[in-house]
Amino acid sequence: MFSQTHCIYSDCFLLCILVIGLETLTSKYGDTIEIPCNKGQLKETDVTLVKWKYEGGNILVKQLDQNATISPDVNYKNRVSIKKDFSLVITQVTMTDQRTFTCMVVEKDDILEYPVQLQMIKEICILWYYISLYFRFLFLLITAIKINTNVDVDKETRLSTTTSTLEYTAVKEDIDAKFTCQVQHIQSANMDSSPLVFTVNYPTEKVDLQVVSQGPFKEGDNVTLKCTADGNPPPSSYSFYINGEKKTVDSNIYTLTNVTRENTGDYKCSLVDNEDIVASVPITVEYLDVVLSTTGKIVKKLGESLEVTVDIKASGAAQTSWKKGNAKLNSLSKFDKLTYSDSGMYECVVSMAGLKKTRTFELVVEGPPVIKNLIKERGEGMAKVLKCVAEGSPKPTVQWSVNGTSAESAYEHGKVTYSITIVPNGNLTVSCTASNVLGSDIKSIDVSALVEDVTMDKQGKTLNYEYSDQTPLAVGIVVGLMLAVVAIGLAYWLYMKKSRQGSWKTGEKEDGSVEESKKLEESQNQKADV
Repeated sequence: MFSQTHCIYSDCFLLCILVIGLETLTSKYGDTIEIPCNKGQLKETDVTLVKWKYEGGNILVKQLDQNATISPDVNYKNRVSIKKDFSLVITQVTMTDQRTFTCMVVEKDDILEYPVQLQMIKEICILWYYISLYFRFLFLLITAIKINTNVDVDKETRLSTTTSTLEYTAVKEDIDAKFTCQVQHIQSANMDSSPLVFTVNYPTEKVDLQVVSQGPFKEGDNVTLKCTADGNPPPSSYSFYINGEKKTVDSNIYTLTNVTRENTGDYKCSLVDNEDIVASVPITVEYLDVVLSTTGKIVKKLGESLEVTVDIKASGAAQTSWKKGNAKLNSLSKFDKLTYSDSGMYECVVSMAGLKKTRTFELVVEGPPVIKNLIKERGEGMAKVLKCVAEGSPKPTVQWSVNGTSAESAYEHGKVTYSITIVPNGNLTVSCTASNVLGSDIKSIDVSALVEDVTMDKQGKTLNYEYSDQTPLAVGIVVGLMLAVVAIGLAYWLYMKKSRQGSWKTGEKEDGSVEESKKLEESQNQKADV
């Protein structure tokens, strides 16, 4: 088939050439032309009169020290003027101005004439441009086009109109091509026409099937297919092949809803009237199944074993991670011997290709209470602080055998510390009894009223030694009392010794009295020794 477009050029831009002897001046059609008299070399003082004329009559006359007189010639009376150097100025030059103009100069001693011939030259060139995203060889373009040019001249204005017609054989690569024509003039800027784009129809040669939805796809997603053809205009209906079943729709879009792993496979589309023009695309529906051998709340006894397994079925390689509470675990190995610290909430996260499954279980390790330690510490003043460290699950409770101010620590990893503050009036034994639903345990400790207190529990082990700032004072009092007793005994012994020596010097006494004195002295000496 043939298509054509026209580029019409009206002689809006014409070339004006002024010939003065060997000198040539140019101007565009419609512009103002200045024609010099004697090449502009006249001296105003030498000139008496200047007349501009042409073969059809006078144009204007300029006398010395007078204004110019313009003739009533209809061709120039509104378009001419004269300059101070006697140059003729013509505005809005037309084709009729192509003639000879004469400048007649009257001087004091002579009359001179300077003829000037004005020619209107109209030479134009029309070019066609082909703009396309596709590259076409020049010889193909030349063999596929035909250009006709026609020129019409107006009898009155002598203006010409040039028409150029382009005919070409279109191919499908020309679907977005643009055609423009350009007019070139030797004395003016190039002029370009607005681009034209033509509709090119051609049949479909191939189709393309695309997955519009963003993958990867998981079970429950919707998947949209789009079939496109390279013909123009494109087909309005397409055939889609879903799981081997042909479905013809009046659109190029087909949507699979709520897909499952069974929807994995190859999908096709074709022209309705030509199934040989077909395209296909694979679709994979990702899936991830996770089964944990242990779920919910699991209660185990202290020291028992536990093994947790994860069964994973997936369409690809899966990644597994474990957490206990907020802490990440490298892995979850078999519990050979459960402890209270193993209790907690466990989380298993399995991920693959945008899919993620989370499974959890709670492990509770139970056991009867065991008192791990019973100690005493110095409090303020004469106060004593007793601490009973108990381990067990469920959380053990504590009963003290005495009254006091009680407190307890946080229960972590099956362990809790209970404390009681007392002020003992004397030596006493304090018992701590820890119990829960699984059993109980009891332990005792001796507590003294002394600030310095080294005590043994009932098993004979040293539990604590306390040293107070008041200990030096107590030691000093005891040492002072002992020294005082020694001093009194020594003084009494010296007194008795003096008394015996005095009785020997005063003479003899009765035998009975001497005997009695010796017995008394021996008795006193024994006491002094003591």
